[in-house]
Amino acid sequence: MINKQHTVLVVDDDSAHRTMLNTLINGWGYAVSEADDGSTAVDKIKETAFDLVLMDVRMVKVSGLEALEVIKSVNPAIPVIIMTAYSSVETAVEALKQGAHDYLTKPLDFDKLRLTIERAMEHNRLKEENRLLRQTLGQQFDSQNIIGKSPAMLKLLETVAQVAASEATVLISGESGTGKELIAGAIHYNSLRKEGPFVKINCAAITETLLESELFGHEKGAFTGADRRKDGRFSQAHGGTLLLDEVSEMSLMMQVKLLRVLQERELCRVGGEDTIQVDVRVIAATNKDLLKQIKDGAFREDLYYRLNVVELKVPPLSARREDIPLLAQYFLEKFATKNRKEIKGFTPSAMDNLIRYDWPGNVRELMNAIERGVVLARTNYLDVSDFPFIKETMGSNNPDAHDSAMLAMQGDVPLEEVEKAAILKTLEAAGGNKSETARRLGITRKTLHKKLKAYGVMD
Repeated sequence: MINKQHTVLVVDDDSAHRTMLNTLINGWGYAVSEADDGSTAVDKIKETAFDLVLMDVRMVKVSGLEALEVIKSVNPAIPVIIMTAYSSVETAVEALKQGAHDYLTKPLDFDKLRLTIERAMEHNRLKEENRLLRQTLGQQFDSQNIIGKSPAMLKLLETVAQVAASEATVLISGESGTGKELIAGAIHYNSLRKEGPFVKINCAAITETLLESELFGHEKGAFTGADRRKDGRFSQAHGGTLLLDEVSEMSLMMQVKLLRVLQERELCRVGGEDTIQVDVRVIAATNKDLLKQIKDGAFREDLYYRLNVVELKVPPLSARREDIPLLAQYFLEKFATKNRKEIKGFTPSAMDNLIRYDWPGNVRELMNAIERGVVLARTNYLDVSDFPFIKETMGSNNPDAHDSAMLAMQGDVPLEEVEKAAILKTLEAAGGNKSETARRLGITRKTLHKKLKAYGVMD
């Protein structure tokens, strides 16, 4: 729901237009402050933290573009929506170059105005939540890109903080793409080993014949092509942490050798006889059900219990939908910057679809979808059409269409009531003159007549 504490500064030297906008925007649930000139607006912004500025371009003393430049130097984060009765591509481009969030032309389309304000507010809210989360997690997790405020993620991160301080071996389980590697990194960078190396190996990406050498190292001449001695990942991780990703893909023979190293804390290079002591904390990760693997004879039970001193289960994205807006905005900003594109956010319907989609590929799939959307985007907002696979997968008649994400974009007052109040107040300010009222509202007299008749106030 719209927060009444969100304040919009309306800047326009036309007092009647300001009054109309004040009534309209206040009816949507925002607090409104007014300024009659660009210089007054700048003074107010220096004193008050407004959430958004709605400002006219053409003003007698200080124009909107002049004021915009100063406003952005005072508060770069505040979204400024420029409005003008003079539709000009050059003016629009200049305003956007100076940092305007968006550009509207008079006569204002009230529905579009409301949507633009809501988008700007939502964009700023997500940016601030992302900033606070990254700041908080940065203090705890050394800038690991773990973003989430859902109960499931907060509980996981609380456990991560507890486990990190210990020397316990950790098993991280979860579907592909959920961020198991990030969790492993968070454990390492919060442990007493954080100054030591964090070494990773994907056990599924290396053939069985090479995996032993990769893990334990080899002596010169140990096999064809071994033209020099090589340290393995365990030796490289000495004093630090070793992540064994996709540990379930190890053969049973390799599992026996790994178990010995975990128990004895020593190893021999392939082709060697010398015993090497290693001081390594092991974190294992898997997307498989290891208990089922044990039952099927594909994983050793003794190794499972050696690895599973503490198990952390990373929830799939479908189980923490509250995090999708934050993640989506984070990826949008990342890829928009990377691709030098001016993309400001998502349309409400696009975000609604992102939240309702099940994301079988989890965070990795979301990241790829946002990057593809940014690269192919033709407007400043990613829309439903930028995510066609979602519509194809879910269909158009989803019963959950009125998700909380959409409800959050709606105000407490019906649009018809807000519009009625704005029109009647403008009519009163114009002394009952309908032609003047229509002029101030930017609508035809015929349209005004039709609306007044609908309100039952025509004589």
